[in-house]
Amino acid sequence: MITRFAGLTPTRSRAVAHDDLVFTVAVAPDPVSPSMYEQSVKALARIDESLALCGTDKSKILSAIVYIADMKRKAEMNRAWDEWVDTKNPPMRACIGVELEPPHIVEIVVTAVK
Repeated sequence: MITRFAGLTPTRSRAVAHDDLVFTVAVAPDPVSPSMYEQSVKALARIDESLALCGTDKSKILSAIVYIADMKRKAEMNRAWDEWVDTKNPPMRACIGVELEPPHIVEIVVTAVK
């Protein structure tokens, strides 16, 4: 059974759960700061909220993909990640430089289990 949690637009889900798997994606909510660190902190907080909706938490993240608009600023995102991540259960993570829709400069995709 697939459970979809409504997003801000009717064509996007905030999170999706299938059996024990959970999938979610987040960007910083409006108003968006130009700071990579602040956007990362806010996007990670949204990940926490979405995981909670699905009955899980960051200790059960299997993998994360972080898309950032400027790889030269990756250290700012890493600082937010290191402050947020469950260090006893660190997930596999990839960081990819991409063009994102402004004003967003970071987007995070997570797969977790319940």
